Amino acid sequence: MDHEHYSKERSASLDLLLRFQRLLVSKLYPEDCVGQVPNTYSPDLLGVGSLLKKYTALLCTHIGDILPVATSIASTSHRHFAEVSRVVDGDLTGILLPELVVSIVLLLSKNAGLMQEAGAIPLLAGLLEHLDRFNHLAPGKERDDNEDLAWPGIMGSFFTAQSCRNNEEVTLIRKADLENHNKDGGFWTVIDGKVYDIKDFQTQSLTGSSIL
Repeated sequence: MDHEHYSKERSASLDLLLRFQRLLVSKLYPEDCVGQVPNTYSPDLLGVGSLLKKYTALLCTHIGDILPVATSIASTSHRHFAEVSRVVDGDLTGILLPELVVSIVLLLSKNAGLMQEAGAIPLLAGLLEHLDRFNHLAPGKERDDNEDLAWPGIMGSFFTAQSCRNNEEVTLIRKADLENHNKDGGFWTVIDGKVYDIKDFQTQSLTGSSIL
């Protein structure tokens, strides 16, 4: 309801689709009832689930056609990305899709069996690659990713453009070396074949050493 003040800026057809989408979700939301046999659904409920699948398929087809074109234009420059993002934000991709994803996750947590019967989730999964390609064009994306991943105690060089593959001075650490180092009070860990020293992070972590 916080977004209802945007309804005046939306087209009548888009507003109608949003209301239809909310109606489908409300019909599928489980009511508290007594005496229903588990994993059995009424024909009406299965019909609504089938309708949700058809609706999701049409929506995903449209977004799947739009996003590659949007990505192609947005890759030209940051200004193009900002303008394309503004257009996409007012299209089905920015209005219907986010609420649909949240609604399906909610329905999945309430009644996983029914949502599996409806079969709408795999259709949404097909959009992940298109969305990922578009989002990777966002200005500052690499900086944000580095800030999210930059744990204290991990060398900053891990996030630089230089790769260990191009470094001729790569140190090979045997499993026995790692075990002996940790027995002496160190805290080395292996992630994807690379050894990281997270000793400094251990002292700052609120979770304790056992989880690390």
